[in-house]
Amino acid sequence: MKKLIQSSLLLLASVIGGTANAQTKTSENSLLWEISGNGLSKSSYLYGTVHMMCESDFKMTDKTLKAFAKTDKLALEIDMDDPAELNLMQQSAMGKEPLSKTLNPEDYQKLDAFLKEKLGKDAKTFENYTLTTIMSVVMFKSLNCPPKMYEMEFMKMATDRKMETIGLEKLSEQLDFLGKAYSDHEMIDQIKLYGSEYFKALIPVYTSEQIYKLYQLTISPKYMDAEDKKYMLDIRNNNWAKKMPDLMKKESVFFAVGAAHLPGEQGVLQLLKNAGYTVKPVMN
Repeated sequence: MKKLIQSSLLLLASVIGGTANAQTKTSENSLLWEISGNGLSKSSYLYGTVHMMCESDFKMTDKTLKAFAKTDKLALEIDMDDPAELNLMQQSAMGKEPLSKTLNPEDYQKLDAFLKEKLGKDAKTFENYTLTTIMSVVMFKSLNCPPKMYEMEFMKMATDRKMETIGLEKLSEQLDFLGKAYSDHEMIDQIKLYGSEYFKALIPVYTSEQIYKLYQLTISPKYMDAEDKKYMLDIRNNNWAKKMPDLMKKESVFFAVGAAHLPGEQGVLQLLKNAGYTVKPVMN
């Protein structure tokens, strides 16, 4: 159990990020986008990740490796190489109070029944953990295979090249947005959605680089309503788009964030275009 929790902690910072139906006029599909123009001396790149997948499905395309090799710095949603962030990640896995005290009896019973069915363990096993940690554990178990994470792979590549890794936001901010988007009652319903069926639907769409279809899956009403989308995607996208110009002005940056943050009228791609940048898909 302890090993499972430790493995699932790697997902804590990623689950939050990844997961109004208007689209932009652009319909090109690619996980990798080049950012140029508007005074930039060198292009930067924006890559859409999915935060966890089976090792057998994982691939790092040649176009991605080529783009990464041209850049000077790696920017993730949070700096997972920062000891302070990692420490907070561990701390945030534990609840301030037991779940039996923070949840009402009906929600606790619902969670207990689900965990018994899904993991073969009751809610008491997770009594001192947060619902976000439980969601990570459920996703980890639902994948049912050796997992790989793009963020971790990019960090390894950055380390090999002695590139600096930075974060576009803090983990504390992510947790705050998650808390604003979902109540405890809603989080329990969310946890129940991330089973093997979720990955069966998501991974083929992702590996074929259909980011607009992935976006529609992510903002499906069963995953988020307009208020959830505001906190989980729109506000964060706008925050990042405001920070990116200063970073790109100094050096070429490889940005890697959840793919659902790219499309849409409030997606990072459109926000960069609105700011005057040329943003185009890298197809090969």
